[in-house]
Amino acid sequence: MKKLLVLLLLAVPFVAAKPLVLKPYEAYVMDYDRNTTGLVRHMKVYKAPKWVAKIMLQNGKKLFFSSPKSMIEFYHQPGKWFDIGVKSEADFKQILVTDYATMAPINARGAFYVYGSNVTSPAGDDLVPFANYDTAQRFAKEHNGKRVMAFAEIPKALINLLNGRI
Repeated sequence: MKKLLVLLLLAVPFVAAKPLVLKPYEAYVMDYDRNTTGLVRHMKVYKAPKWVAKIMLQNGKKLFFSSPKSMIEFYHQPGKWFDIGVKSEADFKQILVTDYATMAPINARGAFYVYGSNVTSPAGDDLVPFANYDTAQRFAKEHNGKRVMAFAEIPKALINLLNGRI
């Protein structure tokens, strides 16, 4: 019995020392190529890399957009593109935009957007995304921006206004 207890005590550190396996960090990547076409405006997204946005769905499908405005248009009414199969916000795994200052992919929900600036995207009047609020404020001052907004503050009506539908 003592030998069994000693063996168990000796084995416990080896069992407990099993390496902890963490899920790999999911980096933000804009993995488009020259053939990637934006969902809403059907433009080749590589032609304007400062404006590319992307939604990755839970099922692994990647949707690209030629601008933040186009991505947010899809986000607010995915049923308009019923063939994509998005039924709720739970279908979105990752939503990315390109930081206008650094050209790095950033989380769209955490970004700050400049409305009303004199800078336009391939889709026309648009929302200019930044990872940092101060950078967005500075850009707004330099480019006649009217307002800096968080993702949650962008209403569907503003997208309609930017698209000339009001």
